[in-house]
Amino acid sequence: MVQGTTQYFASALDPAIAETLLAWVQDFPQAAVLALVAEANQGEVAALQRQCNEARLPLLGGIFPALLDGVGFKSQGVLLLRLDQAPVYRIVEGLSTGVPGNDALIEVMATVAASLEDGQDKGTLLMIFDAMVPTIESWLAALYRRIGRRVHYLGVSAGSETFQPMPCLFDNRRLVQDAVLIAALAKMPGGVLEHGYQPPEKMITATATKGNRIMSIDWRPALAVYSELARNEYGVDITAENFYQYGVHFPFGVVRASGEVLVRIPVAIDDDGALFCIGETPENAILTLLRAESVDQLQTVNRLVQDLGDIRSNSVLTFYCAGRRMHDPQRATEELALLVQRLPASLAGALSLGEIGSSSRDGYPLFHNATLICADWPD
Repeated sequence: MVQGTTQYFASALDPAIAETLLAWVQDFPQAAVLALVAEANQGEVAALQRQCNEARLPLLGGIFPALLDGVGFKSQGVLLLRLDQAPVYRIVEGLSTGVPGNDALIEVMATVAASLEDGQDKGTLLMIFDAMVPTIESWLAALYRRIGRRVHYLGVSAGSETFQPMPCLFDNRRLVQDAVLIAALAKMPGGVLEHGYQPPEKMITATATKGNRIMSIDWRPALAVYSELARNEYGVDITAENFYQYGVHFPFGVVRASGEVLVRIPVAIDDDGALFCIGETPENAILTLLRAESVDQLQTVNRLVQDLGDIRSNSVLTFYCAGRRMHDPQRATEELALLVQRLPASLAGALSLGEIGSSSRDGYPLFHNATLICADWPD
């Protein structure tokens, strides 16, 4: 018998994976596997598919920049998480070329949610998007309008930390991009997220946007305004040449009417000075320029653990934003150590390129950057 519901392997080619899968299916004949694969091991997905097919285990998963196992980051490998009961799931493709809210695609997603019982013990809708989909927030809003609060929402974005398109979502037979993998996890009671950013007083307006692209701020080219703010507020000169170096240190905050701040990390620019972010920015949204160094790690972790409440398992599914780690890798490692101390439980998850959730289990799901997101993983 294999103990535990999560197993990390340095490679998907490890023969011990077959032994683990066999033991799982013997103990739990209706089981399935959620697999998180490091970007460095993306070429091994076919081997993982073959092993799950031979064990007759349903497989669903994604490729991420790195993994989380135990108390720290892993730059390579595969993390297998056992689901004792195979979930209803779908991989919905063509999101970038489709219209957000397309009835046919939303109905496919809604059929997954319909498999979960409504009421006090409602399950969780797990969503893994390709990070290169420019309209994730719009798809999420359309899905929420269709199914509302009958489920908990938990999600992340997968893909390459280079932000180059790549197939990053898979099941037993497919490996695709420009899609979302959506699964109904009946025994998961939702999750929570936090980022800890506090907005400064100066506000600006995104006067022209399209999806995840900000063309102008206060009716001026976006890069010019961004550079000016960084210089005036923080004494940093940002140019097209050093933009990627500084973007993770000075993200935008989208200030909602409720006062909640959604972090948007700019990751690229175009020849016209438009900024590309992971996540949409609505036109006429109120923005502020944040500073990653201002985040209080202890306060952020304490609030996350408080929001999560009682932990009923030995493992906590955890996703940590890649941009948050890129700001200061040592600080990120320390933050994970604080989280493990406060839970206390081991971590199992990945480095993500965007996170979906709320600071409460029943809150409205929003697409975030720069957060930590946690959920009980059923034993």
